[in-house]
This record gives sequence, C-alpha cells and structure tokens, in this order.
Amino acid sequence: MRHLVYKESVVKSGIGFGSALAMVISFSVNQSIVWAMVHGVLGWIYVVYRAVVGGY
Repeated sequence: MRHLVYKESVVKSGIGFGSALAMVISFSVNQSIVWAMVHGVLGWIYVVYRAVVGGY
C-alpha cells in the first residue's frame, strides 16, 4: 500500500510540471497565449490516453 501512495504523488507532480513546461516552451516559441493553453491541455489528453491504454 505504501508503494501505491508514493507512485500517485510522483505522477501528480510530474503532470503539473510537464504541463507547465509545455506551456512555457510553447509561449516562447509561438508568442501566443492561446497556443500555450492548447499545448497545456493536450498534455492532459495524452495522460488520459496512457491511463486508458495502460503501460508505463
């Protein structure tokens, strides 16, 4: 049970950092807030896809 709690904590931290990084890079490349938000949301869609399909 302890292993499961640790894994969830790491995943939550990684998702937040990954989305923020995608948005910052997108804004610096495109200079567009709209594209930055789109790339932040697409990161979440990929996470949901991996959760449904499975695998690590």
